[in-house]
Amino acid sequence: MRREHTIADRVTNSSLWRAVVRHGYPDTERNQALIIASNVFLHLHPVKIKRYATKVTYTFCLGGLSFFMFLILVMTGVLLMFYYVPSTTQAYQNMQDIEASVTFGQLMRNMHRYAAHGMVIAVFLHMCRVFYTGSYKPPREFNWVVGVILLFLTFLLSFTGYLLPWDQLAFWAITVGTTMAESAPLLGPKIRFLLVGDNEIGQATLIRFYTLHVIFLPLAAALMMAVHFWRIRKDGGISGPL
Repeated sequence: MRREHTIADRVTNSSLWRAVVRHGYPDTERNQALIIASNVFLHLHPVKIKRYATKVTYTFCLGGLSFFMFLILVMTGVLLMFYYVPSTTQAYQNMQDIEASVTFGQLMRNMHRYAAHGMVIAVFLHMCRVFYTGSYKPPREFNWVVGVILLFLTFLLSFTGYLLPWDQLAFWAITVGTTMAESAPLLGPKIRFLLVGDNEIGQATLIRFYTLHVIFLPLAAALMMAVHFWRIRKDGGISGPL
């Protein structure tokens, strides 16, 4: 017993342990505050919430559902990347092979597709809920802007993923979308060329949409979500009913 106690003391007093657990066990209010302030995950989550915020009928957990859909998209997207090749000559066949030959491939793709639809719906309804309950008012104006950016990023994630199967539906949908971008005043043709990467939709377009879909847009969305959660924490939690 004495030997085990000595080994435990050595572990807890070691420099490695102190580097990982910097403030010891949260046995006092001071240690509790220090642990929360020094841990990004605990700091993002509020220490306490108000009673009305626990009612499902007030928030319908739409923000949490949006984040949950994003996590599903990330996990299934990473799995799909093992089999998908962003090539105009292989992309469509890859999607067919994923559904027909890969174990649980059809389940993976359907989860990714339906989670994308679900995220668009959940984010939109979340924005409606925030608007109708007046949660965009001071001091939450900045977080409302962050939410609008997240809505825009959600649409872009859905739009860029639409081309990746490289079938007729995807090809003509992106053709219509980029043509709409071209009709914008002044910068329209440049915006279309930036999206397409060439004069016609082809390999350059697929590579650009794939890169945006799997790298830049998810990273931007994750960053803005972290800011969004942090601002909820700093603004005093979920706003009350009107």
